[in-house]
Amino acid sequence: MSIHSIAILGAGNGGCAAAADLTLRGYEVRLYSRSEKTLEPILKRGGIELTEAGKQNFAKPHLVTNKPGEAVAGADLIMIAAPAVAHETQATNLAGCLSDGQIIFLNPGHTGGSLHVAALLRRLGVAAKVQVCETVTLTYICRLIGPAQVEIYRRTENIRFAAFPGKLTARLLPEIGEVYPNIAPATNVLETGLSNINAMMHPAGMVGNAGRIEAGGGNFYFYRDGITPAIAHVIGAVDRERLAIVRRLGLPLLSFVDIFHRAGLTSEAARQSQSVYQATQESAANRTIKAPPTLNHRYLNEDVGFGLAPMSEFARLIGVETPVIDALITLASEINRTDYRREGLTLEKMGLSGVAPDRLRTLLHEGF
Repeated sequence: MSIHSIAILGAGNGGCAAAADLTLRGYEVRLYSRSEKTLEPILKRGGIELTEAGKQNFAKPHLVTNKPGEAVAGADLIMIAAPAVAHETQATNLAGCLSDGQIIFLNPGHTGGSLHVAALLRRLGVAAKVQVCETVTLTYICRLIGPAQVEIYRRTENIRFAAFPGKLTARLLPEIGEVYPNIAPATNVLETGLSNINAMMHPAGMVGNAGRIEAGGGNFYFYRDGITPAIAHVIGAVDRERLAIVRRLGLPLLSFVDIFHRAGLTSEAARQSQSVYQATQESAANRTIKAPPTLNHRYLNEDVGFGLAPMSEFARLIGVETPVIDALITLASEINRTDYRREGLTLEKMGLSGVAPDRLRTLLHEGF
């Protein structure tokens, strides 16, 4: 099936970038946000201004709406381009709107996103035969730079892609690859989810710079200034624990630096050095991105609750110890007064409660 119509759920950085880019590439785009305030500047201007490589273009999506049913009716592809904290709401909104053959594409899936959405649709009794898939990270490095204005700094390269169940990956790869040719197949959604570079990087950077963010409102460059040698060392420790989970699951072993480089986010010299610090310092795409103005931000709410927390859950399931990951979850929970182990993504929420470790790979391939 060739994809023609695309419903994009979420009108933040990634959603607006995707809506503008895909509209300009000739797709019929329906952009949805439940927030009228979020959509107001787009409706007022009649579209989205896209800046990329110093050039400006103006995109007029086919539809901009706060009604999910309008957005997804008859859409070939339903792209969820929203923070992981919104996946439950998005899946609930979709439950009564889906039809057979539609593809739900999480861009990105973070860690366990496809499992979470598939489990929710199952619990909600959705009868429509839909297919769920994800990328490990967003297909764009981008930011909203003004009302109805988005800038794409870079298109992410070599993005790992998988379906749930994994047996559908080969079928969906050509269809999603038509939209995003920069994707590459992964074994299953744990290979994508456990390659979550934001979860490896952001929590350490946020916890390590907590005082600086509180005192100065994030007035510094997060990657260039905030990832110091000491914080890079913590990121490296997180990566070693993550790799222990990956090794136990028999998935391909790629370090943080390798993944970062494959995504086109750092230099070949950094890849060869395997230095986390060098890799972040030599990340041209991230160089001018400012730190969050507050600690109550997706770099903790999402990347701990829906990044490190599910990694810790998988580690517990298969008997791998993760003291640094667990320490960051505890510290982040105290900083934001939120129990990320409970409020974040658990095995139960992903439909994996009670699954025996030796059955996990089969379930990931075959489905529930």
